[in-house]
Amino acid sequence: MIVTQEFIKKIKDFGLNSYEAKLWTALLSRGVSTAGELSDIANVPRSRTYDVLESLEKKGFIISKIGKPIKYLALPPSEVLERVKKKINDDSNLKLNSINELKGSDVLEELSLLHSQGIEMVDSTEITGRFKGRDNLYDHLDLMIRGAEKEIILCTTEQGIIRKHDFFKKSLAKAAKRGVKIKILAPLTKTNKHIAKEFKGIAEIRHAKNFKARFMVVDRNNLMFMLIDDEAVHSSYDVGIWVNTELFAQALNSMFELVWKSMK
Repeated sequence: MIVTQEFIKKIKDFGLNSYEAKLWTALLSRGVSTAGELSDIANVPRSRTYDVLESLEKKGFIISKIGKPIKYLALPPSEVLERVKKKINDDSNLKLNSINELKGSDVLEELSLLHSQGIEMVDSTEITGRFKGRDNLYDHLDLMIRGAEKEIILCTTEQGIIRKHDFFKKSLAKAAKRGVKIKILAPLTKTNKHIAKEFKGIAEIRHAKNFKARFMVVDRNNLMFMLIDDEAVHSSYDVGIWVNTELFAQALNSMFELVWKSMK
């Protein structure tokens, strides 16, 4: 049986390793077979075949038949898919429940206390960080928004405002309800004009004409600025620098206000 590497990679989405994927597809092609036969068909070492088949049986992909030699029966792929989905849901719910239980626990309080005590001993110039990858970068921006008390200023790009609407709208809306003043500066075009309407009541938005930058300042001391043009880099290579410095943040805030006043 010839199975391409590309096909094996797709099979791995079922949560299988290479040997498991090879033996499972081999068994599907035979319906019923012995470990020795499957080892030859799938080109899997005999010393590993029994362990791998046992693993497939535990995962609910195959059934072992009673008798000697032991034969294995493949379950229908549609049934296997439902079992995989159920297991993923069960595992996710279990982890979510465990995390939710931690929220009000003594463990979280002790961890938070350790963090606050540790931060008090850290020089403010050391509270900095680099974030690589847009997902990581946006996660920290969201943390900054959720911690805002008075003001958020955001300067972004034509596509950036669309992404930030999708990612931050709920957090920004909650910040606005807390009384946080939000200003967003971005190039407004036919592509993203509808986003400005979506932010109505949450933030004040102005058109950044001939001005391109990517940064966010929260409460004039918490700053994140992006180093690369988002049109010139893949999201996984996007880089942001976070600093907690009142001097630099206020300077950038003042520059923003000058540009803000000149924009419609």
